[in-house]
Amino acid sequence: MSETATAASLDAMIVRSAEAAVEQIGRAREAIATVVFGQSQVVENALITILAGGHGLVVGVPGLAKTKLVDTMGTVLGLETRRIQFTPDLMPSDILGSEVLEEAAGGRRSFRFIKGPIFAQLLMADEINRASPRTQSALLQAMQEYHVTVAGERHDLPRPFHVLATQNPIEQEGTYPLPEAQLDRFVMQIDVGYPDAATERRILLETTSETTATAKAAMTSDELMAAQRLMRRLPVGESVVDAILNLVRSARPGDGDPSIADLLAWGPGPRAGQSLMLAVRARALIQGRLAPSLDDVAALAEPVLKHRIALTFAARAEGETVSAIIRRLVSKIG
Repeated sequence: MSETATAASLDAMIVRSAEAAVEQIGRAREAIATVVFGQSQVVENALITILAGGHGLVVGVPGLAKTKLVDTMGTVLGLETRRIQFTPDLMPSDILGSEVLEEAAGGRRSFRFIKGPIFAQLLMADEINRASPRTQSALLQAMQEYHVTVAGERHDLPRPFHVLATQNPIEQEGTYPLPEAQLDRFVMQIDVGYPDAATERRILLETTSETTATAKAAMTSDELMAAQRLMRRLPVGESVVDAILNLVRSARPGDGDPSIADLLAWGPGPRAGQSLMLAVRARALIQGRLAPSLDDVAALAEPVLKHRIALTFAARAEGETVSAIIRRLVSKIG
């Protein structure tokens, strides 16, 4: 078989795999929508985060179905899901696990590792900023390295492994804001807003009746990992690569866009570009396309970059916002 025929056969296989993945993801979105009402953009961004193989920071006031979203996604995507409620007295061992001393029948003693709740495929870290920096670091290190080390022994986390952490943007008393280096571990920040009137009416009627909708599995974890591998094989055009590179570099103080350089305390590093590259591929696949476009870059620039940029005190005093600066940079794409 010639090289041309082999390449054509490979391309046809990728197309067939992509069509199957798009159908599976479409069923997953529909299944999530039967339980989580009116948050289509939030659901899409959460799916993009998972498909990109990363972690998401879900920001919203209490009562906007953040917990229900994560729980529903775990069921729909066939992932083992666990939840940790972060509190100031939570210790790293409460998340990672610990070793206990056991005595066998013959009197022989040995240590046995008891896994913590982090050993799940989808972990909800509820109100992550309420835990101490030490506990936050234990989780976020595991998010980056995909294993934990206890008493010198390495324990690998399940695959796939994803964290969706929630944060309340209003109540800041008694919280420990995530440091910049830890925020960078999240592929994107997913902002959850209030529902519109029609959606809230549906919530009132359907969640207070005798029977309520329950989520059903639409994918398995193996199918999800296959879709994640496929996503990384999607081609990315030079114009999209250049747009991502220019966008990330222009959002930095010093050598970035001169019109905003003085407004920035710090900006996105190379991991932001990696996250955006994966996210635009995932968005394209979710929407049934085999290659990302400049529209994907524009749509995902804010959720991917928002938590990776900080303004100077002077810029904040003048009323500047991170979102406005990102929109200014996005307007120059293309």
